[in-house]
Order: sequence, then C-alpha cells, then structure tokens
Amino acid sequence: MEWLFDPSQWFAFAILLLLEIVLGIDNIIFISVLTNKVAEEKRAKLRSIGLSLAMIMRIVLVMGISWVIGLTEPVFTAFDRAISWKDIILLVGGLFLIAKSTMEIHHSVEDAHEDAKDVAVSKGSFGIVAQILMLDLVFSVDSVITAVGMVKYVSMMVAVIIISVAVMMFTSKYIAEFIEEHPTFKMLALSFLLLIGMSLMGEGLHFHIPKGYLYFAITFSIVVEILNTKIRKKHQQSLLLRAPAVSKED
Repeated sequence: MEWLFDPSQWFAFAILLLLEIVLGIDNIIFISVLTNKVAEEKRAKLRSIGLSLAMIMRIVLVMGISWVIGLTEPVFTAFDRAISWKDIILLVGGLFLIAKSTMEIHHSVEDAHEDAKDVAVSKGSFGIVAQILMLDLVFSVDSVITAVGMVKYVSMMVAVIIISVAVMMFTSKYIAEFIEEHPTFKMLALSFLLLIGMSLMGEGLHFHIPKGYLYFAITFSIVVEILNTKIRKKHQQSLLLRAPAVSKED
C-alpha cells in the first residue's frame, strides 16, 4: 500500500477510478435492462449479484495479471491479423451484446405479448445471471487490461475496482428505475449497448474506436431527449390550462 503515501500516485488513482466508473456505465445499463424484466422484488437482488460478480471477477483477474497480459499474446493468424484470446473474447462479447440489444429492442417495440414474456423471463433468474456473468467477463478483461497499462500497484487496482463497483451499486437502482419509467430513454440505452457491441467487435478486429466518440453520441442524444421531454410537458400543461377556458366559453 505504499502508493497511499506517494502523492504522485494519487492523480493516477483518481484518473483510473474515474475511467472505471465511466466504463462501468455500459455494464450498469446492461444489467438494468435485464433485471427490469423480472419481478420487482427480485431486481435489487439480481443487480447486486451481477455487480458483485463483476467485482469478484475483476479482482481475480488483477491477482492473475500475468495470465491477463498473456491474453494479449497472438494464438493464431487470420487474414494477416494476429488474433489473441483477448480479441476472441471481445468479438464474442460484442456479437452477444449486439444480438441481445437487438432482441430487447424488438421486444420493446413488439410488446403485444409482453406480459407473457415477462412471466417467462421472471422464472429464469439463473439465465439472467449467466448473461450478466458473460458480459462481466468481457467488460472485466477490457477494464483490467486498461488498468494494468495505467498503474503498477495491484493494491491500487483492487481499491479502484471496489470503489467503482460500490458507486455502480449505489446508482444502479436509480438508473434502472429511470430506464423503466422512460421508454424513450430505454431505447437510447439499448442503442448505446449496440454501439458498445460494435466497439467491442472493432477492438477484437484491431479497429480502435475511441470510447469518447460513443459517449459523446449517447450524451448528445440524451440531452436532445431531455429537451424534447420538457417541451412535451410544457405542451401538455398548456393544453390543460386551455381546457377550462374552452369549456366555459361553451
């Protein structure tokens, strides 16, 4: 824990913590979308399980740094590109995220049998945990490799992981409730997951897509939707104010 007494490492700790929290947004959104499909009394428990698994998995990966670094070593070559286990994990995770987001968008739009689907999904809590675990692995490998490249102290990485997951646990309930209450924001969240899936596939194919572009795009969309929501509320209020005046004239 010598980095605690080294002011030069505090800035690195703050930057890594901020990065982990920002990169954890996609994980929270994915978990929120999945858990919102189960019975309300089970949602908090499943969110806690999913985020706890993410924390445990990342700490285990940090403890096995040499193995994680080994994931970046090429295992075979395809189309003149060296493919590593990290690339394979990112490709599979990206495909899964794209497929899952597409299915969720389909279910959100084609909701004629939504009640029946919710009942069926609510019985499959184990399946939801399995899906969360799979995406946790993808996000954790990417997160830990990023951390390894930024800092040299294992204890610092563990501290960052614990604090960032604690922040995600605290905010996950509010994010999940917000997504559930606002269908348009749910669609934006699913679209964001599609972008993340494409980003993961791009990384797996050695096409680097800066995450800043993705976060800017979704932030811009959210700001536009917030403005639209305020405009709709003002329009509804104006209609309510006009209604009594019209009735009196009648």
